[in-house]
Amino acid sequence: MRDSFVIDIKHMALKGLIIAGMVLALMMAMQTNSISAKASVSIIPATRVISSEVCMVTDRVMKKPQIPVVVDGKTYYGCCEGCKARLQKTRSIRYSTDPVTGKEVDKAKAYIVQGAQSEALYFESEQTATRYKNR
Repeated sequence: MRDSFVIDIKHMALKGLIIAGMVLALMMAMQTNSISAKASVSIIPATRVISSEVCMVTDRVMKKPQIPVVVDGKTYYGCCEGCKARLQKTRSIRYSTDPVTGKEVDKAKAYIVQGAQSEALYFESEQTATRYKNR
């Protein structure tokens, strides 16, 4: 009886080692695949828009120089006298939200990228704009 008990324990231990080995091999294979998949993805840089060509009230990329509006030593841009007045008076128009981080971004300091419908997208940095572009 004792011999069969010892044999059962040995079989259980052997099965445990085999299973552990299989799990380890599977984990290593998964890690190798994820590394090679990451290496094959090319990073597309986000092309920065010239801030002076953006109406920061309508958030449209206009592709031509806009009216500069200096507020608290920072330069914003509007497409008309109405936009110029709104930029001067309304703080919330001078700020946007980074679509990647969710943080508030000052449009005068933002990394601006053109969206699919010529809308201006405001980012904290080139890195967050690139993350957005490559999502």
